[in-house]
This record gives sequence, C-alpha cells and structure tokens, in this order.
Amino acid sequence: MYKKKIKINHHLFYDTSHSPSLVDIVGEEMLEQVTDFCFIANPYYPTTSLLRKLKKKLPVVIKSYPSSNPILAQKDLASVLNVNPEYLVVGNGATELITLLQKHIIESIAIPIPTFGEYIEKLRSLDQAKLFQLPAENDYQLNLNEYAEWINLGKLTSALIINPGNPTGQFISVKEMVEFLEKMRHLKLILVDESFIDFSGKEIPSLIPFVEEFPNLVIVRSMSKHCGIPGLRLGYCCTSNKDFLKQIRNALPVWNINTLAEYFLTQLKSTDREYHVARKKVIDDMGVLYDKLSAIDGLKVYPSGSNFLLIKICHGPTATEIQKQLLEEYGVYVRDCSNKVGLDKFHIRAASQGRQKDKILVRALKKVLDSRIIQ
Repeated sequence: MYKKKIKINHHLFYDTSHSPSLVDIVGEEMLEQVTDFCFIANPYYPTTSLLRKLKKKLPVVIKSYPSSNPILAQKDLASVLNVNPEYLVVGNGATELITLLQKHIIESIAIPIPTFGEYIEKLRSLDQAKLFQLPAENDYQLNLNEYAEWINLGKLTSALIINPGNPTGQFISVKEMVEFLEKMRHLKLILVDESFIDFSGKEIPSLIPFVEEFPNLVIVRSMSKHCGIPGLRLGYCCTSNKDFLKQIRNALPVWNINTLAEYFLTQLKSTDREYHVARKKVIDDMGVLYDKLSAIDGLKVYPSGSNFLLIKICHGPTATEIQKQLLEEYGVYVRDCSNKVGLDKFHIRAASQGRQKDKILVRALKKVLDSRIIQ
C-alpha cells in the first residue's frame, strides 16, 4: 500500500459508459505509479524493435497524407490473415465499423448481454435490438441452441456473438459456431466479434476461413486488443458479402486511418513470427493469473478464452468500492463492470499485463479483501 493515497478524478467515471483513460484520472505525474489492468492490450507486442521503427518513421508519416487507395492496407492485413484482401475493410478502430454496421445494415438484432457497450449504444433506436440475458448460474456462457430458438421466435433478422465474450471471456468452439451458422443461414446478418480470438488457443480458432461459405457472416476485430495498439485506432471487418462490403465502404470517409497506422500494417508480415510468440506468451500468462486469483477467498473467477478475466466479488464490497480502493491505495486500475447491462454491481474485469505485473494485481486484491474481512 502507498503511504499516501493516489488522488483520482472520480467525476470522469460518470461522464462515459467506457472506462476513462488512466492519464485522465490520475494525471501524467502519477502515471508510472499505477498499473493498468483495465484496458485490454497485448503487453508483448509490438516488440521493442518494431516500436523503434515506428518512432523512426514518425517525422515522415505525420507530414504525409494517408493513402487514398484502401486496397493497399487490405493487402498488408490479408498477408497475415490468409484471406482475400477484397473481403476486408480496415477501420479507425472496430468501433467505427460497428457504428456503420448498426446504421446502414442492421434492421433488427439479437444481442446477448452482458456485452461490449458500443453494440447497444450505437443502435439507431432501442427498438432495433432485443437483449438475450446470459445466465449467471452458467457463468454467462452463451447456449447457441437456445439463442437460435429465441432469435427465430422473435423474428429477428440479425444476431451478434462476441467470441470470446466481452466482458465475460467465455469461449465458443469453431465446431459449435459453424453449426450455429448452418442453422441460421436464413438471417440477413450474423455479426461475430473476434477481437480476443487470438488468445483462445495456440492455433487461432477463428471463423475467417468460413466467410466464403456463409455470405451472411461478418467478422469484426479490434487490433487494439490482440496487437496491443489502442492508440493507433485500427480495426477491421471481414466478409465475402459484396453488398455489405459496398455499403460499409461507401459510408467510410477517405483517409479514415492515419499514416502511422498504415505504416504499422506494412510491418505485420515481417513481424508475424514475433507476434505469434507474443500472443502465446499471453495465453500462458493467463493460465497462471487464473490459478492465482482463483485461490483467493471471496473471489469467483470465470473461465476465459481471452487475455482478461471477469471476477465476481462474492462477499461485501461492490465493484465500485473495490476499484476505488485498489486504485487509491495500491495503484492498481481494474474495470468496474457495474454499468454493464446484464451484470450486477459485484463484478470487475482485469486484463493480464505480463507475469510480473500480474503479481501486483494478485497481491493487491488479496490485501483489499483481507482488509475488508478485518473491518
């Protein structure tokens, strides 16, 4: 525990449904004193050598316009995804693409909750969606057979699946997902968010190889999460559906991604081996973190196929209280999930930041819970 509490700007937590950035809530002078387990990003990639390249390139790229030909970025990305570049649309973060899909393509959609807030907040109207509550007693795991029956009963035209789930971390196998796609071919759109799928197995269990087989499938990914580059604002969607691709591309502004982001994409193929080493290291770290946190009395830690864990505080303090105490007294920032539709006020989310930093989280949580018991 710090001798002096860290002063935090509490009001920022009420100004947005998303978590405020760490620098905003503690200030730049305290930034190095706090470990950020709230925002989800690969701690091992980009590598140090790639960061040096980006830094060296910066004076040139900030004086240059981005390309007006998106196929160039698509080809760079396709080179590591092993997919037809024509099936890709690169966005200024996945949120840009989510917003466009909601606005231009989705008519009515099924959304399992809890979920990533943008899928609800960017609806044209609340009547556009029906929310499918995931059962707490089943660790918020999505049962695809029950989901399919519920979608058909509600006569919805689109369905969302986040795999692994956010904020739940729950993973659904490729076999189960393909069976669902076969059963739901009649839907206009099946939107699958795979932002965390690279941490679900040593062999990535993605649906990208199936986009030609299922024309109603659109895969969305945030590169912030698996590539560790939230500041570059890169995301993409992948589909073989020509109508969907045309609608999304027509809605995008020219130069929707910046030149530094474009340069990063050109480096993906040459650093692909290092990337896979990094993501596999995260998978190993997650196993250790899960075991350590599961051993702490008073916590329920949900299984995860991602690089974060959903954690329930079983007795006493709320997630908001735990978040505040961890940040002020131990310099540990976790996600308070109280504002997630479909969750109660006793859940936090924490992303792995590498084994050494993860030890800080484990120690701090144990001390906070022990102090609450003593009180």
